[in-house]
Amino acid sequence: MEELKIDRAAMGRLAKALAFICGPDHPTTVALKAAAESGSDRDIAKARKLFLSLKPGDRRAAMAMLSD
Repeated sequence: MEELKIDRAAMGRLAKALAFICGPDHPTTVALKAAAESGSDRDIAKARKLFLSLKPGDRRAAMAMLSD
């Protein structure tokens, strides 16, 4: 299965959704914001890893906010 790529704008929106769900100081929120701003592969990999380690409900809620 091909890995899903998320563009920088989507990461920024996802960071805003997570700021609402988990708080603006949550490590995943901070990592997503940094990845959206820098676009570096290292920041993106870190943000992806942290996002996948969130509780499934938090991930679903954030993704649902993106689809609205």
